[in-house]
Amino acid sequence: MQGAGGPCPGSPGGPGHRRGPGLCRGEIEFGESGKKRSRFVKVSSSVAPSVLFDLLTSEWHLPTPNLVVSLVGMERPFTMKSWLRDILRKGLVKAAQSTGAWILTSALRVGLARYVGQAVRDHSLASTSSKARVVAIGIASLGRVLHRRLLDDAQEHSPVHYPVDESCGQGPLCSLDNNHSHFVLVEPGAPRKGDGSTELWLRLEKHISEQRTGYGGTSSIEIPVLCLLVNGDPSTLERIARAVEHAAPWLILAGSGGIADVLAALVNQPHLLVPQVTEKQFKEKFPSEHFSWEDILHWTELLQNIASRPHLLTVHDFEQEGSEELDTVILKALVKACKSHSQKAQDYLDELKLAVAWDRVDIAKSEIFNGDVEWQSCDLEEVMMDALVSDKPEFVRLFVDHGADVADFLTYGRLQQLYRAVSPKSLLFTLLQRKLEEGRPAPHARGPPAGPPAFSLHEVSRVLKDFLQDACRGLYQERGPARRLAGQKGPLDLGRKSEDPWRDLFLWAVLQNRHEMATYFWAMGQEGVATALAACKILREMSHLETEAEVDRATRGASYEQLALGLFSECYSNSEDRAFALLVRRNRSWSRTTCLHLATEADTKAFFAHEGVQAFLTKIWWGDMATGTPILRLLGAFLCPALLYTGLIAFSEEAPLKKGLEDLQELDSLDTEKSLLCGPGGRVEEPAETRRTQGSRGPRAGFPLTRWRKFWGAPVTVFLGNVVMYFAFLFLFTYVLLVDFRPPPQGPSGPEVTLYFWVFTLVLEEIRQGFFTDEDTHLRKAFALYVEDNWNKCDMVAIFLFIVGVSCRMLPSVFEAGRTVLAIDFMVFTLRLIHIFAIHKQLGPKIIIVERMMKDVFFFLFFLSVWLVAYGVATQALLHPHDGRLEWVFRRVLYRPYLQIFGQIPLDEIDEARVNCSVHPLLLEGSPACPNLYANWLVILLLVTFLLVTNVLLMNLLIAMFSYTFQMVQGNADTFWKFQRCHLIVEYQERPALAPPFILLSHLGLVLRRVFQKEVLRKRARLERDLPEALDQKMVTWEAVQKESYLSKLERRKRDSDEEVLRRTAHRVDIMAKHLGGLREQEKRIRGLESQVGYCTVLLSSMVDRMALGGADHNSWDVALRNQQSPAEHGGAWVTGSTQRLACCPRTSEPPGLSAHGPPLPEP
Repeated sequence: MQGAGGPCPGSPGGPGHRRGPGLCRGEIEFGESGKKRSRFVKVSSSVAPSVLFDLLTSEWHLPTPNLVVSLVGMERPFTMKSWLRDILRKGLVKAAQSTGAWILTSALRVGLARYVGQAVRDHSLASTSSKARVVAIGIASLGRVLHRRLLDDAQEHSPVHYPVDESCGQGPLCSLDNNHSHFVLVEPGAPRKGDGSTELWLRLEKHISEQRTGYGGTSSIEIPVLCLLVNGDPSTLERIARAVEHAAPWLILAGSGGIADVLAALVNQPHLLVPQVTEKQFKEKFPSEHFSWEDILHWTELLQNIASRPHLLTVHDFEQEGSEELDTVILKALVKACKSHSQKAQDYLDELKLAVAWDRVDIAKSEIFNGDVEWQSCDLEEVMMDALVSDKPEFVRLFVDHGADVADFLTYGRLQQLYRAVSPKSLLFTLLQRKLEEGRPAPHARGPPAGPPAFSLHEVSRVLKDFLQDACRGLYQERGPARRLAGQKGPLDLGRKSEDPWRDLFLWAVLQNRHEMATYFWAMGQEGVATALAACKILREMSHLETEAEVDRATRGASYEQLALGLFSECYSNSEDRAFALLVRRNRSWSRTTCLHLATEADTKAFFAHEGVQAFLTKIWWGDMATGTPILRLLGAFLCPALLYTGLIAFSEEAPLKKGLEDLQELDSLDTEKSLLCGPGGRVEEPAETRRTQGSRGPRAGFPLTRWRKFWGAPVTVFLGNVVMYFAFLFLFTYVLLVDFRPPPQGPSGPEVTLYFWVFTLVLEEIRQGFFTDEDTHLRKAFALYVEDNWNKCDMVAIFLFIVGVSCRMLPSVFEAGRTVLAIDFMVFTLRLIHIFAIHKQLGPKIIIVERMMKDVFFFLFFLSVWLVAYGVATQALLHPHDGRLEWVFRRVLYRPYLQIFGQIPLDEIDEARVNCSVHPLLLEGSPACPNLYANWLVILLLVTFLLVTNVLLMNLLIAMFSYTFQMVQGNADTFWKFQRCHLIVEYQERPALAPPFILLSHLGLVLRRVFQKEVLRKRARLERDLPEALDQKMVTWEAVQKESYLSKLERRKRDSDEEVLRRTAHRVDIMAKHLGGLREQEKRIRGLESQVGYCTVLLSSMVDRMALGGADHNSWDVALRNQQSPAEHGGAWVTGSTQRLACCPRTSEPPGLSAHGPPLPEP
């Protein structure tokens, strides 16, 4: 026993051992194995239910139930139908395990409780989780328990050894079911007070229904209690009537037999609740029993009382409606019980929370959000929080459709709660925990914090900063004027509403990898292209941190990329100019970053491969020149700038813009909008540019300077100039290295000094690219971004080698080493040309294929090196065992076998028939260089095997690997090339117009402008653009409209897909099955009506026959009176005789079989 708290034998009776009044606890050990133990408590029928509930939850540590299913039914042996057994095993026990429910039964190993115990046992045997156990609590009267003496004589600290009785008991006594985990045994009360266990059971149900639990979300709900009626004898009606008085909902399983079928037949037809019909139903359901008329009247009254509360009764026939699960039916019964007495939204919250917890959005739609209740946004805040935390996107959509206002709902405090509810096993939790520990002061970081970590939005902003860099600058930080002046970043006001709720919820869902939820938030938010690209960037960074889920996150990222690609395609098909502006517009929800910037950071190759993006990049590439201008014309204008003012090169005609701030208020004109969207700058906030525009009044005033700027400012011209000058640089490098590379006393020469100056300008340009960019970043971060590019690494290596080579060539002692280093450096500078060729449409994809094949070469070299070393060491040991010269060992082990692969086989040193050491002066007899001819046959065999493996096997393997790589990459090579083309165009868009070495003039100009104008005129004006407020809002609205069109197309495509057609067909089949079930029910009702009509027909026929018989007697009586009229002396005798006959045969007014006290009517 756990410790006696009541009058248990052998236990102290002092107050220190009492946990409650009249409670005696213990353990029961079923059988002799000692493995199966259950707990029990003996209580009196008058014990308070609160004491019993505290015992179950506090002392026995049972989890607070989220649902209580009270099973009521037959407590005698009966044969259960197979479908009913499946309901208990697969429905009830599964629902109890998934919802955390308690099952209350009669505890005895007989009737319904026995079958429930078997279902619990089967589930526990099949379950592999210790947390998934089902709590089955039995409540029984000690007066009905077999072997009661064992329980009465229980000793402290000693479990009760209770025998397992497979029989059904001995008379009215039954043994306890060994599959129950807990027992509440009630002492029999006074004989006149009724069944004490039933009274305690009812009071316990009432008490539990008044308690609250935090199931399924962030708030608490009242514990729902449902009574489940299966079969049952007539005495069950008393139990049902008492429970209905306490407003307990009931689920009646029609077809299970007994009282359940009686209620299923009569509860929906209260007009049939008359004693005669009740008696008929009882005779049908209990044919072997006989009932008195007083019992029939009493049960009829109970049935009428039960049927007077139809909202508490739910009848379900699993044979007719077998498609629904038991938890669905239970939830419908609970909602039905709530519906009748209230139309207020607050009274439905508990049932709605249960629907959210059980993920039954269909029930919420059909039973709760069916138009009967008017929901306000404030009513749905708690369940909205529950749906978000438990990842129920369908419920979030349902709540938003029925009045939930996300803008009012999402405050920064609620957003912080959402992040604090992150699963401890998720990657986001680990990242937030790391940021929290980094921001915690050192003295406090001594041990793990007690309780869940209190994440704030500050840690969230730091995590997002690592993922999105500049795209989330200032997110979740206080930006008041006082803190801005002080240079501080304080905490947010948690009561303030979110500036962009859909974006914040989208980020929260993406960080937790909740794709369906995030997709819905994306559909509801603004700036869809930028938002989807930001998700791609986040998932790309997170996949690097969590290698186990890398494939899944990559798949999710591809789906977001498809969303961005599909939406941009829709925008591009609607308006090319607006789609181009969408790419370079600074998005206000993402810290004024552009879609192109986000796409570049997210490495979305498919997005850049879109024809609209490529068309925009082509437009940027050619600048204001006509697209597709021949290269020869560009070269001609490059070599002879005077040709710019002829018709050799066509430029786009641009009307002078005279649009000040006041003119931009009217944006209804298409020309005005197009000029703002497609203009080179589109920056109306720069007064200097406006003044320059207004100053050029004449049509040809700035013509020479304009064409000059258009030509030299175009990226294609910058690229062409760099290519030409780079070839000149390589030619100069070649000339210096081969012709004019003089030793230190005579050199360096003039061309070599020119080469040094040229490389110096290249170094200046690399410094500008790495550290002096338009982005406001720290030097360390700028350098990290610079090093990420492989071609920048190549430039760094080339410059480093050049510095080392020049330093060595200045010293006579290491002059030749300097020449060697510079020769290698020339190779690196020459390989740099591959990056220039990446812009070519045919060469670009091939460069990518070669890059991928290089990885295959490294794998091939690994296999080759294994055979190379194995063969080289073996042949060296066999041919030259005494040659210890290290340089010759490496030559013969590695170099010679490598040459043998290509056919250079020295047979004079290998084949015994051709070896003659006396002929060659270096191969004298006995010298280490002379080969050893012992086991020469083995050397030949190794050579043949080596050549077979390397030349046949490994070479063909390499060819197969190349073929596979080519086939795999060829399909996506165009996509990769377009992505590289974008990088190249952006690079040359940002570069100065002059190429090295003249680029020094551009650098001086940039420095002077930075010094005197305090800012640098950005060349990224074509790639980043600020739009006026009105036009920006117009763009946001236009993008939202295109997103709706895109989503409707997706929905239509999904609706027309094969899977959706099959799903709709299956749904229609289910509907037809339900209709057929309804037809069966109608047929059943029609048969009942026919039976009633036949019954009434027989009754009326009987009455008509009796009335007709009575009328014939009356007519014959009148004839006899007339015919037997006699003198007065005969009258007295006649009257006397007639009176005697009437006294002997009194007339009855009832038909046969219908007595005054109401016997049963004749059967039809």
